[in-house]
Amino acid sequence: MRLKTRRIQEYLSRRLGRTVTIKAITPLGPEAAAADRSIKAFGYGKPLLVSYRLNGRVHRVVLSTLSPNQFGHEYRSDRAAVLLLAYDTYNQLPAHVQALDVGVVMADGHLLSLQEGDEFFLVTEFVEGAPYASDLERLRDTGQLTELDLRRAEALAVYLADIHAVKRHDPALYRRRLRDTLGSGEGIMGLTDSYPPDFPLAPPEWLMRIETLCVGWRWRLKSRAHRLSQVHGDFHPYNILFSHDTQFRLLDRSRGPWGEPADDVAALTINYIFFSVQRSGRLAPPFEQVWETFWTTYLERTEDEELLSTIAPFFAWRGLVVASPIWYDVDESVRRAMLSFVERVLEADTFNPAQVNDYLGHSVLSFQESVQP
Repeated sequence: MRLKTRRIQEYLSRRLGRTVTIKAITPLGPEAAAADRSIKAFGYGKPLLVSYRLNGRVHRVVLSTLSPNQFGHEYRSDRAAVLLLAYDTYNQLPAHVQALDVGVVMADGHLLSLQEGDEFFLVTEFVEGAPYASDLERLRDTGQLTELDLRRAEALAVYLADIHAVKRHDPALYRRRLRDTLGSGEGIMGLTDSYPPDFPLAPPEWLMRIETLCVGWRWRLKSRAHRLSQVHGDFHPYNILFSHDTQFRLLDRSRGPWGEPADDVAALTINYIFFSVQRSGRLAPPFEQVWETFWTTYLERTEDEELLSTIAPFFAWRGLVVASPIWYDVDESVRRAMLSFVERVLEADTFNPAQVNDYLGHSVLSFQESVQP
């Protein structure tokens, strides 16, 4: 993206309601002294001092953009958030420079003001379909497994295997995704902060232990940037719409297009456990067959056995969601089993899909009792 003098002049004229004349545009910052003051266009991501004439007087403003970097600004949405927050807060602090406008640089280079905007919106197409969660609810309530249930689990495994086959080399982005999984408001720490402080099944001491275990997993996984893959980012049954047979469409891709494949796998498969526990107190038929179909298909297609040694913190994240008293209304026994699962998978070096019921059988109370003074 290049910011050109003509486009900046057009923007200021529109914004001020009168024709302005650009007198000079010079970069600010360490490189400013060596800059060629006569250049006509400037690179994206550097603050510019814009001098313009209006009504016989010279005025000056600073025009700033933000370049991608590894400090949480990889995505356009990150950079938009920084500039919108600046516009919303600069003028609230005494003695701070005033923010005059915020906007977006369009593809053809002209500048569009967003000053009069409030909340953002998104328009998408509408597609017919029933959420995959409806299938899981039926299995929970009836116990009647159909051949279509297995074929749908297989189709979802094939889909994830195929999108995860698209790789990207960007170690900083892989680390960022791990960092976000742990520390963001939608991630593990956001979930632990959302639990009531007096919630007996997950007291603060236990939640602190879970966070500590997850920090250890982040450091264990940081060197595995070769795993950075195309992902959906929120691949749970309410975001999967089946129209007929094994045909489906997806909703609400989240948190960026690249990440750890285990994120998508955990987001889906935790629900096979969750719904089975609601029915049987453990992973049992009919969900056991669906679980086995998914895992067999996915691992055979990807040959990604390493995923079993990366999935623990992602299972912990999704387990904290389904066990949350805010997100789901389920029996205490279900929450206890899912919190047990969270703790046990974090304690294991490698996840074993055949040992789910061992993870579910561990009592969270054992830790609660151990931390009593």
